[in-house]
Amino acid sequence: MPQRMALYMQDKHPIQYEIEMVKYAEEKGFSEIWQADTRLARDAVVMMSAFLAETKRMRFGSGVLPIWTRNPAIIAATWSTMWELAGKTADGRGRVMLGLGAWWEPIASRVGVERRKPLTAMRENVEAIRQLFTMEEVTYHGEFVHLDQVKLDVAFGDASPRDIPIYIGATGPKMLELSGEICDGVVLNYVVSVDYIRRAVERVRTGAERAGKTLDQVDRPELLVCCLSDDDPKAAMMAGKMLVSYYLGTEPHIMKASNVDEDLIRKVQEFVGWPATEEDYRRAAVLIPDDVVRDLMAVGTTRQCQDKVAEYIDAGVTCPILYPMMDDMKPVIDAFSNWTP
Repeated sequence: MPQRMALYMQDKHPIQYEIEMVKYAEEKGFSEIWQADTRLARDAVVMMSAFLAETKRMRFGSGVLPIWTRNPAIIAATWSTMWELAGKTADGRGRVMLGLGAWWEPIASRVGVERRKPLTAMRENVEAIRQLFTMEEVTYHGEFVHLDQVKLDVAFGDASPRDIPIYIGATGPKMLELSGEICDGVVLNYVVSVDYIRRAVERVRTGAERAGKTLDQVDRPELLVCCLSDDDPKAAMMAGKMLVSYYLGTEPHIMKASNVDEDLIRKVQEFVGWPATEEDYRRAAVLIPDDVVRDLMAVGTTRQCQDKVAEYIDAGVTCPILYPMMDDMKPVIDAFSNWTP
């Protein structure tokens, strides 16, 4: 049976082009799309709605929505609306998934958000939203979430429970364990090594077992950068270096999770901060060795990329969510259409 495959949409490509590529991926057998809620660039809800309106079979998830930017009742109502918009798959499932994240610095504090006790805040949001998806009245009083006799008050149309699986986008060990404990799945992060994924999956297993579940009961898709070019592998490598430079400069916690050299992180941060420009990424990219890029993503020819993706699957990933970094997405979609590792 072909491997379950997904695409990740961020803000690398024009929106109309992404819509066309989503439809192409559906034709080619991809199962789902995960849409970033990208910095302050693109909104996941807008993009998912646009994709849903243009497709019939694929499923769509947020990868991932910050819990600090919307009230949990609003999140539940928004996903309920997309659930109605989307309709059902051939096997009767809803077509939307909810991925939640704890956001990151420096963006959170610069817009006035205090990311206090993210584990507690995440648990409360997940619990409250899941209760709201039952379409029953909910009262919930936590440290961060307060609902007093609240329900999704659908007065006309389908008021049945919403079968919307909830995922956490997790990087740190405690959030990974929480994902396994309370969620349907975890969205594993990208620009990380295969060894990191193995350790992350074990953390998810620990959380699942704490709740009396097995690891197989927790879905484990992973964002996975794919810089693929059979014609110009060197250009693919440069695209990979530019993305690594961004993460070294703005989200070093992800790099540290993969044991990237801290001296390299400090050097890149001299060029790249938030917000940064494409030229900043290019200047920093020359500092990054090829082997660092190869350790953190799929880069190079079709065969090299397929082999690397297979390593992540072997480490415990259930669905690679490929993020095509080259201007043309079609080679990535074609390379992994009906692919078996």
